[in-house]
Amino acid sequence: MKKVVLKVERYEDRIQTKAMKAVSGISGVESLSVDKNDQKFTLIGDIDPVKVVRKLKKLCHVEIVFVGPAKEEKKEEPKKEEKKPEPKPKDEKEQLIEFVKAHEAYYNQLRMTQSYHITITEQWKRIQMAVSYVKSYKATGFHRK
Repeated sequence: MKKVVLKVERYEDRIQTKAMKAVSGISGVESLSVDKNDQKFTLIGDIDPVKVVRKLKKLCHVEIVFVGPAKEEKKEEPKKEEKKPEPKPKDEKEQLIEFVKAHEAYYNQLRMTQSYHITITEQWKRIQMAVSYVKSYKATGFHRK
């Protein structure tokens, strides 16, 4: 999130509305505020200030005044973590039961492997002969008029 402040020299209100439409159409702009007295646009969002200036330069003269983070982050004081009592060590039986349940949850399906063998049959030979016949027919040029 960035905050971009631009000084826009506009001569008419119509140019301001065009500029607002152009800026609001840029992807990443979350909020747009206009200060008419100081002639400044304030944009907040994930935007590239150079792209915004390129868009606005087509309409009027633009200067970048400020580019920075949208909000000043407040430093939080580190919280004191309360110590939790450590859980009691589990029996071997309980650990084994827990392991089996976890194993069943992830590997509950049987894994079957299949092997595929390609064999040349009579049909395969016929297909090859037909393809070679078509190729030789096209090579002779008799199919053309």
